Amino acid sequence: MEQFWSNLTAWGQTVLNDIYKATVYKDRWLVYLEGLGNTLLITVCALAIGILIGLTVALLRVWCGPEKNGLQKLVGKVCSLYTTVIRGTPVIVQLLILYTVALASADGLLVCIVGFGINSGAYLAEVARSGIGSVDPGQMEAGRSLGLSYGVTMRRIVLPQAVKNILPALFNEFIALLKETSVAGYIAVRDLTKAADGVRGITFNSVPLYLAALVYLLLVIAITAVQKRVERRMAQSDRN
Repeated sequence: MEQFWSNLTAWGQTVLNDIYKATVYKDRWLVYLEGLGNTLLITVCALAIGILIGLTVALLRVWCGPEKNGLQKLVGKVCSLYTTVIRGTPVIVQLLILYTVALASADGLLVCIVGFGINSGAYLAEVARSGIGSVDPGQMEAGRSLGLSYGVTMRRIVLPQAVKNILPALFNEFIALLKETSVAGYIAVRDLTKAADGVRGITFNSVPLYLAALVYLLLVIAITAVQKRVERRMAQSDRN
């Protein structure tokens, strides 16, 4: 038993020493803070771009129904091609193409924001389109019968109901996007994962990677808590 406690004490001291070297020593915690800031910046900005692109593409696809001809049919095919290509290719490949070809002279952080925004937009376009499709068509007909234009009816009647339907999927995309940013290091952006891996290479222990995983986990838990709170509030407003 004495040997067991001795080994346990030695192991604990080793772990504490590794944690100290990975965080406090030479203010290495600042490296994680910088990486976390870049991760959150990429995630929030890319999600905003993705929502804008996704909503635009979804509205265009609804406007360009399969029965349309001419320009509307062409626009619909372009939107469908966009979602097919972006959803069918890995995000890291898209980032590398942007970084080395399309935006070769741009900063890596900007490339990540644009790349992840375009990628997220393709997924959110399908989410938004399904949300709009889930709204009873009678809502549009009722709005038009009251003399409202198509755009006003869509903006004031259909879209608010669609947002409630797609809210869980929107939060899921937020969480997925947060975790996907971990590949930003491939184009020389110091996100949280890249920062942790850099500290690991200096300290020669795996504590930085565990710390990065813990931070991601805490962020996901926080986002999930916000999602549940928002859903409860919206459910209460529906009952009232």
